[in-house]
This record gives sequence, C-alpha cells and structure tokens, in this order.
Amino acid sequence: MSDISLTAFLDRPDPAILIEIESAKGSSPREAGTFMLVSKDRIWQTIGGGQFEYMAIDHARAMLSGKTAADSMDIPLGPEIGQCCGGRTLLRFTPVNEAVATRLKQRLAQENREQPSVFIFGAGHVGKALASALCLLPVSITVIETRKSELHDLPDGVTPHLSAMPEAMVTSIPSGGAAIIVTHDHALDFMIARQALARPELSYIGMIGSKTKRATFAHWIERENEGEAPVDLARLTLPIGGSEVKDKRPAIIAALVVAEVLHAFHRSAVPVESPPLAFHP
Repeated sequence: MSDISLTAFLDRPDPAILIEIESAKGSSPREAGTFMLVSKDRIWQTIGGGQFEYMAIDHARAMLSGKTAADSMDIPLGPEIGQCCGGRTLLRFTPVNEAVATRLKQRLAQENREQPSVFIFGAGHVGKALASALCLLPVSITVIETRKSELHDLPDGVTPHLSAMPEAMVTSIPSGGAAIIVTHDHALDFMIARQALARPELSYIGMIGSKTKRATFAHWIERENEGEAPVDLARLTLPIGGSEVKDKRPAIIAALVVAEVLHAFHRSAVPVESPPLAFHP
C-alpha cells in the first residue's frame, strides 16, 4: 500500500483507476463506500485485502492496459476465491480524470472537517504514544502542553498547542470529541477533568491514574462543586486503558486507550465512514 497522501497520488501524471465497493452483502472485509486507487505500479489504500482485492487490482490494471472495458465486478467471497467471508461485493471501476480527482479531493477535505476530534492534554511519554497511535486513524488530534520543551517529536498532522491554562482549552473540543488527560500534574489533571465533565456532549473523557487517584478526584470535585449540581463521575474513565492488561508501558497504554476512544465514538454514533462516491451514471 502506498504511503503517500491521496492528493500526492492524484497529482501524479500516471493514469489510475478508482475502485469502489458499491455494495456489500453479508460478511465482507470493508463497507460500501470504501475505495482505493490503482496505477500501473502503485496502489493507494485498500478495499479489504485478500484474494478479492488482488482480483480487483488485476482488473484495474487490465483496464489501464486496454485489455478490458468492464467497469464492474460482482465477487462472491467464498471458497472459489480462497476466502470464507460468506458475503458478496459489487465493485465499481472508474478511470481517474480531472473531475474524479477533484471529487475525491473534495471528499477528503469534507471527511477531514467531519473527523471526530481527540484532545490530548499532556505531551509526555504517554501523550506522545497516544498521538502516534491515534494518527493512524481518521481522527483530528490536538496535543496541549504547558511545557514548550515537550511539544516536539509529534507525528505529522497533529496540532500542538502551548497553553499556560490547558483547562481553558476544553471549550475548544468539538461536540462529540474526546478528552484524554495525561499531564505531569495531578492538580492540573483535576481541573481539566472538571471542565470536561461539565460538557455532557463529549464522547469520551479519560484520565491516567489509579483507583486511588479516582477516589481522590471524587473527593476533590465534591468539595469544589459544593452547592452545585452533582457531577456524573460515571462519564470519567479513570484509570484509562482498563484493568485487564497489567502493562504500564506508554505504547501499551496508548493502544488500550485508543480502543476505548473508538468504542466511545461508535457508541455516540460519531461518523467514521463515508457514503459511496457514485461516480457512475
């Protein structure tokens, strides 16, 4: 799979074919609307891999070489092609021209605008591991730090933000977004969490720590919010990463937290897939 961006792939002079899953029935590797691009010697992204993708790539390259003009394939995902999904996919093949390329770029821009947002508070070891794990996913990532020296070595595409008052950044999280609190200061963690819990429309609020830290935070916020409406502490994931895997290495914590965040987005119905492109008549 090519590691270049969609725009870079489309801006190459090589002819290419757009392969899109037009429909999927039963069990299939990817959903309708999933697409990939194929040129003579490169591919961009995947429609699910396996034998049916190899067949699709071969068909696209046959189109590029003028050996076929068929613009669709109806593929059963069964033993006859060495797969056992049991579903069926209809693939659509479209030569990439200027109009198609423009439409794809517009779709990419729209998807980027609609991506769920994850705000990571803290750029220490765990914060950086979280940014690295999340950057592989269709989410918008912002990392907030009070220490300028820590805002380095972040993955491409991550937005760094230096702030003397990170808790004030909670209001910038788009509705449906996630707040992951992993700063170097427990008092700062508590202030950020308090602001996040005041936003019921956030999909996920998580804080690094322990059961003891959770109990301490519960006493603190009860005292701070005395006379106000009670805070729904059930919305706070603390500690993050669950308790099943006893491994505190940053990369492991990050992997576990990413799973929690994705589950929260799914539970809140935050969109992560796009509708079919439907370039054909």
